[in-house]
Amino acid sequence: MRAMLLVNPKATTTNSRTRDVLIRALGAAVELTVEETGYRGHAATLAATARAKGYDVVAVLGGDGTINETVNGLLNPVNGGPTAPAAADLPPVPATAAGRPSLIVIPGGSANVFARGLGLPNDPVEATGAVLEALREGRRRTVGLGQALWSGESRYFTFCAGMGYDAEVIRAVEGLRGAGRRATPSRYVNTALRHYLLTDKRHPAMTLTGRGIPKAEGVFMAIITNTSPWTYVGTRPVRPTPWASFDTGLDLLGLQRMGPLALLPVIRHILTESEALPSGRHLVQLHDEQEFTLTASRPVAFELDGDYLGERESVTFRSIPDALQVLV
Repeated sequence: MRAMLLVNPKATTTNSRTRDVLIRALGAAVELTVEETGYRGHAATLAATARAKGYDVVAVLGGDGTINETVNGLLNPVNGGPTAPAAADLPPVPATAAGRPSLIVIPGGSANVFARGLGLPNDPVEATGAVLEALREGRRRTVGLGQALWSGESRYFTFCAGMGYDAEVIRAVEGLRGAGRRATPSRYVNTALRHYLLTDKRHPAMTLTGRGIPKAEGVFMAIITNTSPWTYVGTRPVRPTPWASFDTGLDLLGLQRMGPLALLPVIRHILTESEALPSGRHLVQLHDEQEFTLTASRPVAFELDGDYLGERESVTFRSIPDALQVLV
């Protein structure tokens, strides 16, 4: 079995010694090629190359951002970069997961939501042991993905997307990371609290529409999920859409009020309740939907899998079933 391992050398929770141990362990089980990512988008380029060259498996040692890039390279190859194949040289993207390289995930980030959603340990060494067991036993799981489309562009996401306040918080944290600070759970919480004081709580911008979906206006913030939990605060899962699953369509939780009296009960619920949906007249909720659109009266912050992608005025979200095979 030929495998390409993509390593993010700046991954939050690994060091060079740990990476060497993991590389040796994987190299003993498969014919392994190791590539380090060097810039934003590099993992997508390398994954596209692996698919074009017929690799059986693409493994990722990194956080959710590196995994997202890799998945997009496997499903939606891009041009650019010194190792990227030209579009004309790429085989067509297979219609089913069985026609693409399988994915191996080894968590190396701060949250590792996708890996934990798959049931992998959060520790990279323990996760490698679980992956090696899956390799020996030939265990694969086929999962669905989400896809976001806007202004002629599209991008897949593995576990979540967001428009509004949560994307604003991610934008702020990315700014802190650019200044050399680590993206820890406490930093996200503190940034969210500080940013809340600056958020416009009186003028919602978004409207939700979709075939067979009641139109919902006045949405301040929308969380779109492909699985549950949506994220973690340390070891505590956060479940705004507890029924979401890799095996169903997309779920959504939208907030039409952002005042403390409306927001605090929702926060308490999603931190403490496991299977019950949040309740309230100011909430917009969808479960197992195939497609819907969020439009905004002004540019709104937008994120996919915890990666800030700028501001958008209209984004359509689709469920892509049976999109990816994962060794887990």
